[in-house]
Amino acid sequence: MGGGGWYHVPKVWSPAGGWWATPKNWKFNTGMGFVAIGIGVAITFTTSISKERRPIPPAWHIPSQRWAVHAKIDDPSLP
Repeated sequence: MGGGGWYHVPKVWSPAGGWWATPKNWKFNTGMGFVAIGIGVAITFTTSISKERRPIPPAWHIPSQRWAVHAKIDDPSLP
């Protein structure tokens, strides 16, 4: 019973690291990936905030109106 031991595989080079790859700095690389994604989301969010306009006021308040730059100009009923 049990899952067995280590499998014998030939030494193979591949861009992904081959079998059972564990790069030395995988935690740093993963963190940098999350930082890059976060920067991309922040840039998209700030661009969206600056460009959001509503020429016709909505029937009910929309959550993005809280942080939109032109919300009070476009919808006079906002507090």
